[in-house]
Amino acid sequence: MSALLEIRELSAWYGASQALHGVTLHIEAGEVLALVGRNGSGRSTLARAIMGLVHNQGELRFAGRSLDGLRTFEIARLGLGYVPEHRDVFPTLSVQENLQLGIAPRTRGHAARFSLDDAYALFPVLSERKRTRAGALSGGEQQMLTLARALLGDPDLLLIDEPGEGLASLVMTQIGECLRLLRDRGVAMLLIEQRLVIAQDIASRVAVMGHGEIVFEADLPTFLQRTDVMQEWLGVG
Repeated sequence: MSALLEIRELSAWYGASQALHGVTLHIEAGEVLALVGRNGSGRSTLARAIMGLVHNQGELRFAGRSLDGLRTFEIARLGLGYVPEHRDVFPTLSVQENLQLGIAPRTRGHAARFSLDDAYALFPVLSERKRTRAGALSGGEQQMLTLARALLGDPDLLLIDEPGEGLASLVMTQIGECLRLLRDRGVAMLLIEQRLVIAQDIASRVAVMGHGEIVFEADLPTFLQRTDVMQEWLGVG
């Protein structure tokens, strides 16, 4: 039985500059994989390559289907959600309008796992500010909005880039609770972090990136024992 997401020998470029060098990785259905590494290691580029946002070469398969040649919106409709590092909201639209844009068309043969009510229950501040323009929200509120909108796309796999970056501890706690709910409802995740601030509570496996390659991969308990890997590739240990 194949994995939900299969990546084989994937390389990617920004113009003439190569950012990924033969990345091979997989994510099983319902699994949370933490992807860690220093800034500039290629983690965000990998997420963008999966979503068809950068020129790439190699093999990408999702639920047994090749992603080669598909446009980003076509990839999303297959059940892939993406929460970028820089909160990508529609600033002139209200919170509710942003959320409504995320609701997936019912084309995938099962009932939606998440509703607007779920989004507002997870992040009550969004309910309180549903008529507020998204551009007027704080950074933490925009992160909540971006994550809630991705949730309403009913993804089978969610790519989340640095969800806790620059956020207060209370907001990070709420983000962590949302990710646990996603995991408990069977959503697989590629959770990109520089270290393991949120991922250590929900991830089962860790992959480490360095210089555009996967340099280490193991289950979470094994990774936490490898202080040599953390020191070399994350600068901690």
